[in-house]
Amino acid sequence: MRFAPAFAVTLSCILASPALAQSAASEDQDAQRGNAFTLGQIIVTAPAPDGLSITSSTLDAEAITLFQRNSLDGAVNLMPGVSSSNSGGSRNERLINVRGFDRYQVPLSIDGIRVYLPADGRLDYGRFLTSDIAQVQVAKSYASVLDGPGAMGGAINLVTRKPTEPIEAEARGTLNLGRKAEYAGYNVFALLGTKQDKWYAQASYTRNFTDHWDLPGGYDPIAGSAEDGGRRGFSRTADWRVNAKLGFTPNANDEYSISYTRQEGSKNAPLHITDRPATQRNWSWPYWNIDSIYFLSTTALGDRASLKTRVYHNSFDNLLRAFDDASQTTQSKGRAFNSYYADKAWGGSAQLDVDVSDIDRLSIAAHYRRDKHVEWQQAFPSGATEPKQTSLEETYSIAAENKLDLTPALAFTAGASFDWRNLSRAEDYANNALIDYPLHNGEALNGQAQLVWSADARTSVHAGVSSRARFPTIFERFSSRFGGATSSPELKAERATNYEIGGARDFGPLHAEAAVFYSHLNDVIVAFPTVLQGQPVTQSRNLGSGNYYGGEIALTARPASTLTLGGNYTYTHRDLDDPTNTAFQPTGVPTHKAFVWADWSPIAGLHILPSADIASNRWTVGTDGSRYYRTGSYVQANLTVNHALREGVELGAGVRNVFDDYYVLTDGFPEPGRSFFLSFGFKY
Repeated sequence: MRFAPAFAVTLSCILASPALAQSAASEDQDAQRGNAFTLGQIIVTAPAPDGLSITSSTLDAEAITLFQRNSLDGAVNLMPGVSSSNSGGSRNERLINVRGFDRYQVPLSIDGIRVYLPADGRLDYGRFLTSDIAQVQVAKSYASVLDGPGAMGGAINLVTRKPTEPIEAEARGTLNLGRKAEYAGYNVFALLGTKQDKWYAQASYTRNFTDHWDLPGGYDPIAGSAEDGGRRGFSRTADWRVNAKLGFTPNANDEYSISYTRQEGSKNAPLHITDRPATQRNWSWPYWNIDSIYFLSTTALGDRASLKTRVYHNSFDNLLRAFDDASQTTQSKGRAFNSYYADKAWGGSAQLDVDVSDIDRLSIAAHYRRDKHVEWQQAFPSGATEPKQTSLEETYSIAAENKLDLTPALAFTAGASFDWRNLSRAEDYANNALIDYPLHNGEALNGQAQLVWSADARTSVHAGVSSRARFPTIFERFSSRFGGATSSPELKAERATNYEIGGARDFGPLHAEAAVFYSHLNDVIVAFPTVLQGQPVTQSRNLGSGNYYGGEIALTARPASTLTLGGNYTYTHRDLDDPTNTAFQPTGVPTHKAFVWADWSPIAGLHILPSADIASNRWTVGTDGSRYYRTGSYVQANLTVNHALREGVELGAGVRNVFDDYYVLTDGFPEPGRSFFLSFGFKY
């Protein structure tokens, strides 16, 4: 039984921003900024500084485009408190951590509709493109209970574009070149939209193709290695997405929109550079496809109430192929297989906001999601295909949140939610027979509170506490892990209690944001060694605990009309205890991480943007799971030069990893070396 990504979604409504004040005035100002699809937003913030800026909670399209971050993992690495890495292994997936919390504990949404993989939760963030994204929103530590279940360590939301003019047309393209300036791939994006008095429509398309990427020149292959340097073996990927929306705005307060998204991807997986080729898995994904249609609305109910609704249907189709060897041409050995997923999800939510008085707002939300996960596998050398196995699960959440203005400058928000899920079917196939696993339901109570003090228009301070739970996946409850594990149907939810104090202030041309945070984790799921029918196996149990803590700061300054400077720094410390493994260390997150940049415009239309991604080392683990060590420190310098030929037409060029720095984020998998790019942009 293989547990690779399956897809479903949940709904997200308004998420409280932990960084900035949430006054009604700031909501109105934010809604008027740019072309973000406000129905799809989940984080309400005060306006960011004018021009290019990267705040603690939002990342706009301008920054994503200028710094050439065409996939989500690279884009969010620009922000404080967020780091990206590589899973390594045979999956070689791109990962995101928010203040130490991983992809299982930080939900991802698109326009407030959650991307949920019920089988194993293994999101590959490299599959999510950013060219058609207006804004990336990140809630850290404090993610509102109105958002629905799962936000144990925060939440990430991708807000798509929305037209703001009668006619909008845009096209962009990037040609990627390798270390020797050879062809390495491309990225293209096109959009056409219109906004009329009472309706709007838009369609966009983006595609990212990687022919290959090159290893740094400092890579020195060892005898017998699966990688000889130069072009990284099996690094080809292809992804595209189309997004279309049609909206109706009958008046200033009401809006109704239906959107459709189709995303298709295929990828290979580079091999470990030191493990023997005969011991490695040769896997590829011919397709990794998402299909989503969703309806979003907001309706004013008189002068003091509004109703937000979201309804969706989604599907996820995935094929994982395992081959005999690295040639990826034959499937004749017992290690070869074709594993299929065909998943569907249906769901919806409703949120009622009522102004009980001029200083008191009450919000009530309800969520429902039904996941149907179907899988089957073709085994070799026989070529026999097993019958389809199905899992059915329903997830519910009810939540209430109250925001009270204690004074004109001080607001107190408190919320609680109750989440539960019902597992009605869980099948597997073993020993030539279908297996029905024992069914067990789960439930979790969540609570949070936050104070926000807005001293003046330039200053805000906040303090919050939040206790959130995360339900285990089907993989954690039932996967046999190729015969090395036994099921754990009564596995409970993990939980984190998060504390944060922070603030933001404008000091003339300088905008500053800072926060300190602490999280206590309990009932963390670990693999507990046990014996089943005389054989040593593991079983998932709620035995782990730990503490995450640290701080972050983000600065943006405009010392001159031709120069903007920015940077952010994050310190993250993680103590996570696995009582079954005394050598265990939490992997994938650097202790120190920073991003610094400058935007210099010496003449009109010319922008020179040097930047640097910086990180200290992080824990990683060898293939056999026994040797933990630290790796991954780097200073990756980048340079982009853009020139506007005339209004709406721009050409650019740049270099990534200028000094060809060699570094490894996870055992056996080096990151790309120096590369170049040429870009163009057209906007009407």
